[in-house]
Formats: sequence, C-alpha cells, structure tokens
Amino acid sequence: MTVEDAREKYRASAIRPRRLDDGPQAAVTAVDTTIGTADGGSFRCRVYTPESDEGRVITYLHGGGWVLGDVDTHDWGCRTMAASLNAVVVSADYRRAPEFPYPTPLRDAIAAARWTSRSFPGRDHVIAGDSAGAHMALGVALDARDTRDVEFAAQLLLYPPVDPSLRIASACEHAEGYLLSVDDMAWHYELYAPDPRQRREPAVDLLSADVRDLPPTVLATAEFDPLCDEGAEMAEKLRTAGVTVRYVPGPGLVHGYFVMQDIVPAAAAHSREVFRELDAVLRSVRRGAPGQRAEALQGD
Repeated sequence: MTVEDAREKYRASAIRPRRLDDGPQAAVTAVDTTIGTADGGSFRCRVYTPESDEGRVITYLHGGGWVLGDVDTHDWGCRTMAASLNAVVVSADYRRAPEFPYPTPLRDAIAAARWTSRSFPGRDHVIAGDSAGAHMALGVALDARDTRDVEFAAQLLLYPPVDPSLRIASACEHAEGYLLSVDDMAWHYELYAPDPRQRREPAVDLLSADVRDLPPTVLATAEFDPLCDEGAEMAEKLRTAGVTVRYVPGPGLVHGYFVMQDIVPAAAAHSREVFRELDAVLRSVRRGAPGQRAEALQGD
C-alpha cells in the first residue's frame, strides 16, 4: 500500500463509533491546542482533563510506526487513561514520517514534553507512549536526563520497538501472522530513519543506549507480537542499569491492544492492569498539586 492507503486503513481500524455518554470517559473533557517548533513548524496536541484530578500529567505519544496514527486514532485510549489515572493527558500529534523523518518526530515529542512541563507545573509528570510512541517516549526520557529540561516521575512504555536491526524480532516465535509483522517493522524503520547510519544512533537503537538514571518504568508487552522479546530485553536492560522496572507481559494479546480496549475485553483488562502498575509507581513518588484545567488552554 501507499503511505496514504496505509494511514486510511489504520484510521478505519482504530476509529470506530463509540458512545461517550456513559462510562468514565464521559467525564473527560478535551481541547486541542498548537505547539510551535524551533524549525518554524507546529503540531497539534489534545489535552484531556478528567473529572477527578490527582495532580498528575502525562505526555502521551501515539503509536503507528512513526508513519500512521494521530491523536484521533488514540483518542479513546487517552480518554480511558485520563479517567483511570485521574491525570491530565497531553496527546501529541507529532509530525510523521516519511514527510518528516527522524529526528523531527522525536524533536516534536521533546517539545511536547517541555510544553506540558511548562503548562502544568508542580505535577507528577509521566512520559508515555505505545509502539513507535513508546520508542520516542524512551528517547524523550533520555533527552530529559541529559538536558535536565524536564523532570519525569515515571515513564510508561507499551510494546516498544527498540531494536532497528530487527534481529530479535526476526527470531521471535510470533514474527509473522499476528497483525504486525517483521516486514511491517522494516518498512516503518525505512521511512522513519531512511539513512541506515541513523539506525545506529542511541536515540533509534535504544538497546545500545545508556539507560542509567531514567525514571521508574512500567513496560508492557503483548505475547503475539514480534516486538515481545525485545520489549522484555529492554525491561531487563533498564533493570540492570539500576532503573526501577515493573514489567507487565500481555498473555494472549497482539500488538496495538491499547486502541482495542472497547472491543477486546482482554485488552481492556490488561490496560487496567498496566494503569494500576503506573498508579502504584506514582503513589511512591511525591504527589503534585493540581494545576490549571485543560479547558483554559486554547493555544500556545
């Protein structure tokens, strides 16, 4: 498929008719705003505010292989996250490959985290993402550690790709036939980092990165996912580096379950387990004071 065809297929599978008039998501409000970038561009963010606020804020980076996905495809998941964790969620619609290859999406993700930190000071700040978004979330955490521009209380990584060589994924028992394949990942990496030399940089080849002094981490994988084994290896690498890690395997699940919560009961149950693990991490750190509500943020 062309990139546009792939995007339309992804949107069609991720955006379904949903009722927002019942359940915890009904009490979550959302407002879009725009963040300017250092290169003169901009991207959209959607800010979700829950009815009950525990002084937390999450910068969320959506999945889709750096090419697919946007704030709309992950809207339901972010609403569920905001309601489940009583946290403001800032979902970043970073610019995507191939129009904007690496490092632009990562730089946008970093800019989103810094904007969140400025806009919601005093809160326990989580950097989070699923799939390619989890890959960039880890990159954002590395940048924050080195620059000290943002302080994170925790990071949440849902089925992250961390090995651009695809050596681990190719050897995985479920490399083909379960929604995401190794060939799919090769296509995504080629569009995201078209220069093979870029794929050796620590911000892309995360298994080669120095991950010391990163925030407490919740890392979740899916059993029937070619990224499962490298996710588990990443969890062990973090743990060996002295990072507090809560590893949450996903028996019976496929890649992308975060956007399937309304139609796959097991995906919803596992997401709740992941949220509970993150909640436990946040309760072990300082509780932030509630800041301004998202409705007040009409633009940057």
